[in-house]
Amino acid sequence: MARTPCITFIGGGNMCEAILSGLLKTGHPTTHVRVSEPFDQRRDFLRSQYGVDVFADNDAAITGVDEAQVSEGVDTDVVVLAVKPQVVGNVVRGLSGVLAKVRPLVISIVAGVVIHDFARWIGDVPVPLVRLMPNTPALVGEGAAGMYADANVSAEQKKQTEYVVCNIAKEYFWVDKEAGIDAVTAISGSGPAYFFLIIEAMEKAGAELGLPKDTAKRLAAQTALGAAKMVLSSEDDVATLRRKVTSPNGTTHAAIVKMIEDKVPEGIEAGVKACNNRCSSLSDEFGKL
Repeated sequence: MARTPCITFIGGGNMCEAILSGLLKTGHPTTHVRVSEPFDQRRDFLRSQYGVDVFADNDAAITGVDEAQVSEGVDTDVVVLAVKPQVVGNVVRGLSGVLAKVRPLVISIVAGVVIHDFARWIGDVPVPLVRLMPNTPALVGEGAAGMYADANVSAEQKKQTEYVVCNIAKEYFWVDKEAGIDAVTAISGSGPAYFFLIIEAMEKAGAELGLPKDTAKRLAAQTALGAAKMVLSSEDDVATLRRKVTSPNGTTHAAIVKMIEDKVPEGIEAGVKACNNRCSSLSDEFGKL
């Protein structure tokens, strides 16, 4: 990047904090971060915890100036929209004037809201837009993410997006079509819940087999973590890794055969596709806001 971008967050919730914390840990200056947050207690926390300027007004956060406080006056380069889908339409309509004036890159982490609707809410002025789908392991520095950029996003702004994302995600990818964000949501955005469900089932089975519940949980979680690291570091594909630990007629073989008989793989595949379909229907719903 040509210079360190000034980044403004609209919404100071958990994902904002995850990105903010990651940026500051890697040396991003506090003078180049601003947050807009409607709740007094949350504003006070973010201000005291991270030493950044926190505003109650969205426009003021983007310009860096309001009646109560004045930041360093650095123009906002990147606006990260981190609000709930149900209110994003009103929020973006309210920002349309300042976005048209400042022309920052807008990165949305709002699930289910498409570029067309953002452009409609902003108005006639073309503003560069990126949809970013992170996931909750970003909160512990182990995130995965997918990104889609509209035609107004420059190569430099893609670098700015990656600069933001690399602080919360260890694996991140651009998708060529916006529908690809739905697929990213179905794999990694919602994916942590799938693994929580698997670990939950293993924990329950372990407890029924006589292990302390906490022991079963920690064994299952560490096994999931270790298996994931093997997948990411091995030259073998996932099916080969599975076959290597599944001796014919052995204990693992007995488990895998039972799971296949009970159509566990088909259930997981169906769940992923159901998530993808729900993303599409949510986009239609939020487009009416």
